[in-house]
Amino acid sequence: MSQTATPKDISQAKNPDLRASLAAMQRAAESAKQIAIQTNTAIVVVRDGTRIRITAEQLRREHDEQPDMP
Repeated sequence: MSQTATPKDISQAKNPDLRASLAAMQRAAESAKQIAIQTNTAIVVVRDGTRIRITAEQLRREHDEQPDMP
């Protein structure tokens, strides 16, 4: 008999490095998108368990549609 772990909010982790890891992964993802745009290459992401290829042009459009952050 196997038990599955209940997903927990990583922001509630006891380890401060683990709590900070989500923000670090989000920064890394944004950096990868920027590099893909600059080098005109596609990236591959997983959305809802499905691998999706996103072209640099699609990334540019997504970037242009986002409101400017203060």
